[in-house]
Amino acid sequence: MALGPRLELRQGQALVMTPQLQQAIKLLQLSNLELMAYVEQELERNPLLERVDGENPSGDDTKDPFEVAEANAAVERLDLASDTITEKARESLDVDSESDSTFNNDSGYDAMGPESGLGSNYISGRGGDSRFEDEGGGLENSLTETRSLREHVQDHWLLMPANAGDRLIGQALIDSLDEAGYITEPLEEIAERLGVGADDVEAVLLDLQTIEPAGLFARSLKECLALQLRERDRLDPAMQAMLDNLELLAKRDIAGLMRICGVDQEDIADMVQEIRALNPKPGLLFGGEPVQTLVPDVYVRRGNDGSWLVELNSDTLPRVLVNSRYYAKVTRGEKNANGKDKDKQTKSYMSDCLNSANWLVKSLDQRAQTILKVASEIVRQQDAFLRHGVAHLKPLNLRAVAEAIEMHESTVSRVTSNKTMATPRGIFEMKYFFTASIAATDGGEAFSAESIRHRIKSLIDGEAAEDVLSDDKIVEVLAGKGVDIARRTVAKYREAMNIPSSVERRRLKKAGLLKTG
Repeated sequence: MALGPRLELRQGQALVMTPQLQQAIKLLQLSNLELMAYVEQELERNPLLERVDGENPSGDDTKDPFEVAEANAAVERLDLASDTITEKARESLDVDSESDSTFNNDSGYDAMGPESGLGSNYISGRGGDSRFEDEGGGLENSLTETRSLREHVQDHWLLMPANAGDRLIGQALIDSLDEAGYITEPLEEIAERLGVGADDVEAVLLDLQTIEPAGLFARSLKECLALQLRERDRLDPAMQAMLDNLELLAKRDIAGLMRICGVDQEDIADMVQEIRALNPKPGLLFGGEPVQTLVPDVYVRRGNDGSWLVELNSDTLPRVLVNSRYYAKVTRGEKNANGKDKDKQTKSYMSDCLNSANWLVKSLDQRAQTILKVASEIVRQQDAFLRHGVAHLKPLNLRAVAEAIEMHESTVSRVTSNKTMATPRGIFEMKYFFTASIAATDGGEAFSAESIRHRIKSLIDGEAAEDVLSDDKIVEVLAGKGVDIARRTVAKYREAMNIPSSVERRRLKKAGLLKTG
C-alpha cells in the first residue's frame, strides 16, 4: 500500500479559551480591592472606557443620531463575533447573559444603610470613585491627626538635655525603632557606623528609655517588660527570675517557675497576672500605617416578613461604560482631511478597544449577578445559622450550591474566593460556610465541623477547676447530643483552637492562671 499526503475533514468539540473568556474567569475570583485596581488599569489603557460618576457621565444630553446609529451597529457586529465562543464554555461560566453596554449597579444592588438592623456587626465602606474634595482632609482633620511614634519620641528627645554628639546618637536610635517600639539594630553596629563608643550609645539609650510610655527602646520582650515593671516598682528578684525564664511561662511550667523564683503557687499566679497587665508592644499605642477597613461584598439582613434579603455592596462594584460616541467619531467616514484613506492600524486599534471594553462591561455585570446568585443560595442553605448561631451551621460543599443554582462547581469556587458577607452575626468569608460534616449517632441530619468545634469550646469554657472534661468525656457529652465523633477528632479540634489538654487545664485552673467556668 502506497503512502501519500491526503486531505481529510474531521468534526470535533473543544473548549476554546478566548482572551475574553479568560478575562471573565479572572474577574470572578478577584477581591473587591483587586477588582478596583484591575478596572483602573483598564481605564488607563482603553480610551473607550469611562467611569460612571452620575446619571449623565458625559455631561452632554445632546446625542448625534448618526453617531449613535453607527456605534450601535458596531457593537452589534462585535456581539455577533463574540458568539463564536462554544456553548460548553458558556454553560460552565454562565457568561452569556444579556447586558447593556453600561454596567449600572444602582438597581437591585443598593447597599444597606444603618437602618438595616445589623447593629454593631454592620460595617460599611466607601469604594468606587474618589473625589478631589475628599482627598485634602481639611484643616480640622489635620488638627486631629494621630501622631506617629517617631514624632512622639523626637518631641521628647528635643526637650531632654544632651550635647551635639548625643543628639546624633539619639536620632540614630530613633530611626531604628520599629512600629512596636523596639530597637531593630544592634547597638554595636550603631556605634561602629557613627564612630563612637558602645558605652556612649548605651548611655543615650538609657535616657531614651525614660520616655513614656514605659517599654519603648527595648531590645527584647524581656527588657520591654522589665522597663514597665521597674516603672511600677515591681521588678523584684523573683519577678526578674520569671522574666529570665519566660520560655517556662510560655510552656505553662508552673512547677519549674516556682522552683526558680522561690515562691509558692499563689505568688506565681499574682506575678503572672501582673505580666499579663503589661503591654508587650507599647509602640502600637501611636498611629502607624492606616488600617484597611474590611468592606464586605454582600449584605444580608432580615426582611419585614422574616425572610433574608441579600444585596450586593454597590461600593465594591466599579461603574464603567463604553464611550460609543467617541468610537463613532473616530471611525466615521472613509477618508481623512487630506482625502486619503484612514489609517487601517488606527481603525483596527479602535475596534480592539471597543471589543475589549464591551466585554469588560459584560463581565463585570455577569460577575455581580453570579456573586448575588451564589450568596443567595448560601443564605438559603444556612438559614438556621443566621437565625440561631454557629451551633446550627450546616455542613455544606461546593457541589450542593453548584447543583442548586445550575452552575459549574469551579465557578462557585471562584465566586466564593476572596469574598466576604456581612450578616447579623458578623462578617464572614464566603468560604466559612463550607465545612465538612460529622455524622449523627441516630443516622439523622449531619453536623457541621465548625459547629462541633464551637460546642467543644463551649464545653471547655464552662468547666470548673475541680471538674475538668477529658477528651473521652467530651466525646460522651457530644454523643448524648447525637454527635458521632471520635476521640482523636476531638483532640485535633481542641489543639487547632490552642486549648491545652485536660491535665494541663486542671493544673492551670487550680493555679488561677486559666479562667474557670
